[in-house]
Amino acid sequence: MPINLSKGQKVDLTKGNPGLKKIMVGLGWDVNQFDSGADFDLDAAAFMLAGAGKCPTEKEFIFYGNLEHGSGSVLHMGDNLTGEGEGDDEQIEVDLSKVPANIERIAFTVTIYDSDARRQNFGQVSNSFIRIVDESTGAELIRYDLGEDFSVETAVVVGELYRHNGEWKFNAIGSGFQGGLAALCGHYGIEVA
Repeated sequence: MPINLSKGQKVDLTKGNPGLKKIMVGLGWDVNQFDSGADFDLDAAAFMLAGAGKCPTEKEFIFYGNLEHGSGSVLHMGDNLTGEGEGDDEQIEVDLSKVPANIERIAFTVTIYDSDARRQNFGQVSNSFIRIVDESTGAELIRYDLGEDFSVETAVVVGELYRHNGEWKFNAIGSGFQGGLAALCGHYGIEVA
């Protein structure tokens, strides 16, 4: 049985699962039953953060335009333009054994593509979740359902993996931002054109 987390809860990932190396981070969502005149295109991303909570370079920002980190530790499985269907809408694979030593945290985010032009926000999104699966067994280890806490936000930091005393833990964050992907990039030290 997966551990179901609430906002702000932290849980050990590797301590109770010795030998855990490869995980799949699945993110999913549904759009509420009204039409804003445009498709919802939600995008998952991973920010690989060093000590100051910033990405050392733009190469540590893994998203639909940069699918894989040079170390092979983080791999985005591709952009889903509609979020149709059951289960995960986007997936990011992480090989914990390959994460560079200078990376202390990996933050997982979801943003709404072109949210201003399409007049969309997370108040129009429901059933959002993040789950972590052990790739070797297919077992779901952790699940965090975000709830309906959002209104005008266009970006959400869903959760983060972080190192603590040589072990990996997961923190359920669920904090929203206005300003979409650009605001998140600024927060994590990535310059946006």
